[in-house]
Amino acid sequence: MSLKKKRYSYLIRPIFILVDLLIIVGVVFLVSDKEFYNPLFLTYSTLFWLLIAYNTNFYSVYRFTGPYKIFKLLFTQFLVFTLGFFTYFTVFKEGIIVNNQFLILTTIIGCISIFKIVSYYALKKYRQEGKNYRNVVVLGLDDTSKKVTQIFNDKVNLGYRYFGFFSDKESKHKMYLGNLSNSFEYILENNIDEIYCTLSRLKNEQIKEFTKFANQHAIIIKLIPDSNELYSKNFGAEYYDNVLVLNAKNLPFEAPENKFIKRVFDVAFSLIVILFILSWLTPLLWVLVKLESKGPLLFKQEREGLNGQHFTCYKFRSMKLNKLSDKIHATKNDHRVTHLGAFLRRTSMDELPQFFNVLYGDMSIVGPRPHMSSLSVEYQKDIENYIERHAVKPGITGLAQISGYRGEVKKKSDIKNRVRLDIFYIENWSFFLDIKIIVQTVLNVFKGEEKAY
Repeated sequence: MSLKKKRYSYLIRPIFILVDLLIIVGVVFLVSDKEFYNPLFLTYSTLFWLLIAYNTNFYSVYRFTGPYKIFKLLFTQFLVFTLGFFTYFTVFKEGIIVNNQFLILTTIIGCISIFKIVSYYALKKYRQEGKNYRNVVVLGLDDTSKKVTQIFNDKVNLGYRYFGFFSDKESKHKMYLGNLSNSFEYILENNIDEIYCTLSRLKNEQIKEFTKFANQHAIIIKLIPDSNELYSKNFGAEYYDNVLVLNAKNLPFEAPENKFIKRVFDVAFSLIVILFILSWLTPLLWVLVKLESKGPLLFKQEREGLNGQHFTCYKFRSMKLNKLSDKIHATKNDHRVTHLGAFLRRTSMDELPQFFNVLYGDMSIVGPRPHMSSLSVEYQKDIENYIERHAVKPGITGLAQISGYRGEVKKKSDIKNRVRLDIFYIENWSFFLDIKIIVQTVLNVFKGEEKAY
């Protein structure tokens, strides 16, 4: 099986954001007027630009985005930015007309517009030459999906390489690749990047199976609906010319800015905990743990993280040394747990070293809890969508934990409810949801939790 080729498309949006900010700062620098070239104005301008861009989806430009959408984005962005630009002088300069106001604004608008349009067509030209492409296949074929494949073939500048289609209905068409059961191996061997499922030709069970397969192998999956049907607005609607395609994996964490926000918060929060809590708590606990039982202060265990990759998870040791620590979770009145360990587990203080895991990038502060590999394999057999938890980094705390699903798994419904809440978190993430979960976690520590043992 060949390895997936490296992709750098994810860098395009951050580069565009950086260039636009450099244009704003560069134009102001060239004018070098004290009314503009100062920390207050530069901070206001750049933050206001980013705020508008986030709300107008200014940087949400894809392969299939048309030129009309580009001009619409430019008009909306600059209209609001112009209002904010003059608001600065109304608020901070008491409405005084400052020299070079219009020169600064029009130069920024002109330079960013030129860059946006030139880069848009440059990328199309680059893709037309066979670079920055996506390998695609279609599962099932009807009149609507035929139109999509025609777009792939006719519009080379979109950067799609159409390999063919799979169908359980045999065909003599030259692009026919075989029946659906043969598609899994073919997709992996040929480094397919995107799968397009024809809804009118696939059963619900098949769509679920292909969605699970795509998530496991980090492949994008999209749905091609029957043009005569209406679908829920919860799907991400995309138009390839006038053909509707539904994005089946339109999740918050797909947006680079959301990943950036979450990572910055993780690093900042972890540093605060490490510097102001763990710096003095660690040596104190080292003495107390050593006094009660032999062994190291830190307990290390292999857990499954992002995309199922293994990492070493850290905890303050709360048990006596035993051979079952990597196989069996702690149970109520577990004889392995020390007196100090019981306190650490009840207050969740044993989890504090995981802030180092967060700093290293293996974990996040909020997310699905990481499981031991042995248990993860067992859960995958019983829970159909368990693997979807691996789409994000595991967390120190999570929605399932503050909802009462933590600790020992006594029955199958316990892990099912955890997975259900984990997937809800992944599909509905927001920065404020993370804050809410963190606050509730702290409150639960002081309130005490029945399953914290």
